[in-house]
Parts: sequence; C-alpha cells; structure tokens
Amino acid sequence: MDYDYLIEKKPLRALLLFALPMIVGNLFQQTYTMADSAIAGRYVGERALAAVGASYSLTNVFICVAIGGGIGASVVVSRYFGAKAFSEMKTAVFTALLSFLALSILLGGAGFFLSRPVMRLLNTPADVLDMAAVYLNIYFLGLPFLFMYNVLSAMFNALGKSRIPLYFLIFSSVFNIALDLWMVRGLHMGVEGVAWATLIAQGVSAALSFGVLLRTLAGLDGQESRLFDGRELLSMSGIALPSILQQSTVSIGMMLVQSVVNSFGYQALAGYSAAMRVESICIVPMSAMGNALSSYTAQNLGAGRAERVREGYRAAVGLVLVFGAVICAALELSGPWIARGFLGEDGTEAAVETAVGCLSFMGWFFCLIGFKMTADGVLRGAGDMKLFTAANLLNLTVRVLAAVTLAPVYGIAMVWTAVPAGWAVNWLISYGRYRTGKWENAGRRGKS
Repeated sequence: MDYDYLIEKKPLRALLLFALPMIVGNLFQQTYTMADSAIAGRYVGERALAAVGASYSLTNVFICVAIGGGIGASVVVSRYFGAKAFSEMKTAVFTALLSFLALSILLGGAGFFLSRPVMRLLNTPADVLDMAAVYLNIYFLGLPFLFMYNVLSAMFNALGKSRIPLYFLIFSSVFNIALDLWMVRGLHMGVEGVAWATLIAQGVSAALSFGVLLRTLAGLDGQESRLFDGRELLSMSGIALPSILQQSTVSIGMMLVQSVVNSFGYQALAGYSAAMRVESICIVPMSAMGNALSSYTAQNLGAGRAERVREGYRAAVGLVLVFGAVICAALELSGPWIARGFLGEDGTEAAVETAVGCLSFMGWFFCLIGFKMTADGVLRGAGDMKLFTAANLLNLTVRVLAAVTLAPVYGIAMVWTAVPAGWAVNWLISYGRYRTGKWENAGRRGKS
C-alpha cells in the first residue's frame, strides 16, 4: 500500500483502509484486560475479578497517557510525512521515543510506591485490597514496555502503516492469553500470574515493534537525523498534552468515580468491572475513527489539501452511525450472556444485575461518543487544542459531579447514567468549533 493513500484516495476508502487495522488491532489490545478479567473471574473467583477491576481504573490512566502522548506526537510526524520532510520526521520520532521512555520510568516508579495508598483513597474494599496491590506493583514494573509499545504503534500510524501494529497486537494478545491460562490454571499463581503474563507479552511486543520501526525508517529518504531535539519536543508537547488529557478523560473519570462504585461492595464492583471491560471494547471503533481522522487531517493539511478534511469528517460520521447501530443491537440482545462470560456461572445475582443494567443502558449512546471523537479528531489533527481541551475537561466534570452527588442517593445506576451527558457536552463544544472552520488556520500555523 502506498504511504500517501490518506492524501490521494477517496476519503471514505482512505479512512476505512487506515481505521480497520486500528480497530482490529485495538480489539486485540483490549484482550489484555479482557483476558485478565475473564480468567481471574472464572478461575480465581469474583473477588479476583473485583481486584483486577479496582486496579483497572488506575492502570487505564497510564494507558491513556501513553496512547494520548503517542497520538499527539504522531500529529507532528504525520505533518512532516505529508510534506516529505523525512529528516525532520525521523528526528521527531526519536525525540518522542526517548521522551516517553523517560516519562514511563518516572511514572512507573511513582506508581509502584504509591499504588496501595491510592487504592485506599479510592475506597477499595478491604477484602480485595491486597490482591489489587499485588497486581498493580507488577503492572508498574512493566510500564516502560506499555509506553514504548503504544508510542511505537502511533509512529507506525503516522506513517500510514497501521497494519504493522495490528500484526504485533494479534501476536501479543494470543501470547498474553496463553500465558494467562498457563500461569493461573497451570501454576496457580492467581492475580500475580495475570499481571506477569501481561508484562511479558507487552515486553516482547515492544522489542519487536522497535526493531521493525528502525527498519522502516531506514527505508525512507532524508538526510541524517538527530536522536533528540528540544524544539521538536516542545512542538509535540503542545499537541500531546491536550491529547493526553482527552484520552485520559474517560479513565480519570472512571478512577474518581471508582470510589463511589467501591462503596457498594465487591459484588457491585465485580459487575461494574465486567461492564467496563465490555464498554472499552465498544468504544474501540469510535476511538479508532477519531484517531484515524487525526492522522488524516494532519497529513492533508501538511500536503495543503484542507478541502479533503471536511469530506473525511462526513465520511467518518457515517461510519460511526453504522458502528453504533451494530453495538447497540449486540448489547441489547446478549447483555446477560456477556456478563456471565466474565462472572462465571457462580457469579452473584448482584454482580450480574449491575453488569447487565450498565450495558443495557449504555448500548444506546455509543454513537454519541463516536460523534465526539470524530470532531475531536479533526481539531487534534489540525493542532487546534484550546476548545478541544476545555470540552474534554467539561466532559470529565459533568461525569464525576453527577456520579458523586447522585449515586449515593439514587443508587449505582447514576454512575453510568452520567456518562452520555458528559459525552454530549464534549461533542457540542468540539462540533461547534469544527463548524467555525477556524481549525484550518491552526493547521496552517502548525505547518509553517
């Protein structure tokens, strides 16, 4: 496939070619947490599922920092790629990798020493706290692998080679599940085995991805590049920091809301954790369309073809409607079966009711997050970050305030009822900015 197909092919075809490998790849990436939760719940017990679920709200913040940072860096790389400035592009790639490696080491060390106090602050039930702390400590040891893999994937996407991360995700996901089963069922390592399996699979994938990226860069023209450039880091940070905030909005909200869920006991926590795993799968195609539109926007603005961006946005919205209809039908028809898949036949009625109630309600609203992410994708790809940042902060604020104030009074259902309200506020602001067309000027400034 030609590297410049995001610039040359018809918008719908270009976005599909780019997004489908990302969707499949992200679905496989979600099998890390899906496998961890399902295997823990079915073969260790409901408390183990609750422990992994309690940890997920914290670990997902770090995952989103890696993904958001990679997306932000990829916008700069995409612009250089669209302009055929390969020497500057390589410098930007190396700068991103070194910067995020250093950041991951710092965050991993902080997480290792602070995981138990943070879980206490989140009101984690005492009967799952020890298991959650064990899982988190091993997770944070492998944080550099997680960061490097996600940033490497973003670099491949910036080059229009979204199939390469897909291949590695398939490999690492299958490897992770095999290790999960061996360590949990064969070695009886419990939650510890779940965490070690994820660390090993991510480490191998990161090493292989790095080797392939070096080979890919060597095949591109361009003068000798530098390993680090402070100016490139500043340029990437201007986009990466708001992008990290956008990607982290959902996970930060989940972490803050987690203390509310935890107050309902480990059975409700287990059911909510199962539902959140399914939600993370449902968001994948919406997130992929937003990320694809970011690279599409950045490359086309870099090539001076701003008229294609609006065509691409309309095509992305149509795809979101299709994805949303399929997701809604699937959740409404199979919610109880999905919940039992995580909780096992011995899952308590309270856990199953919590999972099914959340999934049945949320199924109707995934189009809304798709609309939000496509509008966000154009703004991020253009480097138009001010209202983008404000919209995502307001999304987080609405969700947290509604859950914290209403759930203790009206029940746990208020936790997920608040979610579409936050998405709607975010979309209205981002879409309003898109309609003004001012993002195009931001893209021109970024190019210059």
